[in-house]
Formats: sequence, C-alpha cells, structure tokens
Amino acid sequence: MQRPDFFTLHNGDKAKLPFSRNEYENRLNALRAAMAAKQVEAVVFTSMHNIAYYSGFLYCAFGRPYGCVVTQTRCVTISANIDLSQPWRRSVDENVIYTDWRRDNYIRAVQSVVGSAKRVGTEFDHLTLEMYGKLQAAFEGASIVDIAPDVMKLRMVKSAEEIVLIKEGARIADHGGEAVREAIKEGAREIDIAMAGRDAMELEIARSHPDSEIRDSWVWFQSGINTDGAHNPVTTRKLEQGDILSLNTFPMISAYYTALERTLFLGEPDKRSMRVWQANVEAHELGISLVKPGSKCCDIVAEINELFASHDLLQYRTFGYGHSFGILSHYYGREAGLELREDIDTVLEPGMVVSIEPMITIPEGQAGAGGYREHDILVVGEDGAENITKFPYGPEHNVVA
Repeated sequence: MQRPDFFTLHNGDKAKLPFSRNEYENRLNALRAAMAAKQVEAVVFTSMHNIAYYSGFLYCAFGRPYGCVVTQTRCVTISANIDLSQPWRRSVDENVIYTDWRRDNYIRAVQSVVGSAKRVGTEFDHLTLEMYGKLQAAFEGASIVDIAPDVMKLRMVKSAEEIVLIKEGARIADHGGEAVREAIKEGAREIDIAMAGRDAMELEIARSHPDSEIRDSWVWFQSGINTDGAHNPVTTRKLEQGDILSLNTFPMISAYYTALERTLFLGEPDKRSMRVWQANVEAHELGISLVKPGSKCCDIVAEINELFASHDLLQYRTFGYGHSFGILSHYYGREAGLELREDIDTVLEPGMVVSIEPMITIPEGQAGAGGYREHDILVVGEDGAENITKFPYGPEHNVVA
C-alpha cells in the first residue's frame, strides 16, 4: 500500500466560523501588506493564536506540530491526520493533512505550500530550537525572518466584528460571576463554587453562540491565602467566615478571551482589610479614567504607582495594571506590546481593548493579608473608552453575608 506523506480531504461542509469571510480577508490583506514591506514571500505560523486569527482554526497540539502557511495568494492550514477534516471544516480556506508514516511529514507538507520562496517569515517567539533547525534545513538557501512583532501590532487593533464578540464575552463573564457569587457560603469548597460559574458560562455560550466551539472556559475561585497570586489554581479549601475571596471568570468564545475579576469577603472585613481594599478600588477607578486615545501605557502606570505610593502600598503590587484582549488564554497568546507596565510606551488608539486590573498582595501574617484585585475591560474609542464590564466592585457590593 502506498501511504502518502500528506493529502487533502474535504469531509463534510465548511463550518460557520466566528467571523465573516470579509473579516478574514481583511486580516489576510493587512498581513500581505506587511509581508510585502518586509519582502517576505511566505509566512509559516505555528502558534495557536496566529493560526486561529488568520484561518479560524484553533488546534489541539497534543505533542504534534500544526501550522498555517500564508502567501500572497493562499492561506493553508497544516494539520495532523488524527484530526482528519475538522481543521478543513474550521479553516477559512485550504487545509493540508500530514501523516505520521514518516518522520517530518509536517515539514514536507509545509514545503509543499511554501515552494521556492527565498524569504520566509516565522514566529521567533514560538518556535523551538528543534523546529527552527528543521525549517532552516527545509528552506535551504532561504532567509528566515521574524514576523511575530509585526503581526502582534496588527492584532492589537480590533475590528468591529471582534469588538462585538469581546463585548459578548464580557457579558458572559458577568453572568458567570453572578453564579459564583450565588454559590459562595461558609463551608463550600473553592472547586464547587468555581464549577458553578464555569457551568453557567458554558451553558450561556451554548445558548447564545451555538455555532462556536465549546471549549476552554474556566473559573479560578480562590480564598484566604490562596488569593495571594492572580493565577493560583482552584483547590478543595473550604470557605471560612472572614475569608478574603477572589472571583475570576474566563469565558472562551472561539478562542477569544474575556475576564471578570473581583475581590469579595465572606463576612465583614476588618479595618485594615477594608482600607487596603478601598485603596485598590481607588487605583482601579483611576486606571479606568486614564484609558483614552492618546494615553501612553507607561504614563497610566506611573499615575497608578503614585497613588499606591501615597497609601504606602506600592511595594505590594504584584504585576502590571492591564493587558490587551483578543485571541489569547492561559494556554496561548499575548499581545505584549499593549500591556500596562513601566517598560511599554505604546500609545492607546481607537479599536484597542485593554483591561484595568490593579492587584496588591499583603503577605500572610500581616494585617489585611490577602490578594486584592479588580478587573474591568475597556474598549478604546475616538473620544474615550467604554467599560464593557458591568459586575459591581468594591465593599458596597461584594461583602457576602
């Protein structure tokens, strides 16, 4: 039997993708203009976020390489045979399936699309040394250049269709937050409370976005000492009266991430905890007021830093004050050029979407111990910014009796 290195198979019909055909064409046209400016003839994407952004297909690697090759005339996803035609159904254009009969059939499939290109773009921030070496060998005589920073800048400004989806995500994050808040009670476990929020979000995604992939939504719900880090895992710890709580809901709609994060208390907080919480809320509100077109990321950070310093709390800050939104999750993606940190001088412009999420952590053993964080999502417009997070924040709303 002759077994192919790669092949094409159109099993079934194309699925409904999260965006219109015109949206994907606009993205590809912008990419091709950037390719032409860098004299790049073909781009080989390997990351989940860029493959999904340009083709609609979000892969599940499970140890296998995936790709999307873009030239001036083609957009072709490269997928493993284990997925058969699902990648074709969820790709806006072409798909090539590679087999595992021979080692490096993935590379051969990529070569079949790239052809004789003499200048090939890749993502240096995603490639392993092993894969970089294989691509160099495959494209002998060609220059391999980094396209990742250019592509990140393209992704940072959202289209109208993206903003509609992000607003839906924010709504569903709030919906999950309500389910979490309803489940909070003394003696309940973190995991049980988190599952209530996750179930509520997935059911709402299935109801309001029935053609989307139902995958990867999650909730982090932390209590007591477990609130000290923003990304601490859910545990089986049982809630106790007086606990500081951290609510974090993350609905995923077709690879698009949104988030709601809130500080709560089970019972009345003590005076020190209340002062720290109110200071963090003050920082949160200041940050929201500073998000507008023309503002520079590092300047926003400087003003919030000054406020925390005035409360003698700056030393307890744990990370930057916000980040971009779009195709990202805790598995993939990050638009590092649009983060609210001291070393980022990006100027906000209409179409950008950022969070404001100040967090300070008072170490265990000190008065007011715990992690305090609020998180809202803002869409930058022509004259200001729209806050699309509606779940209330602060002591007036989030002390649970």
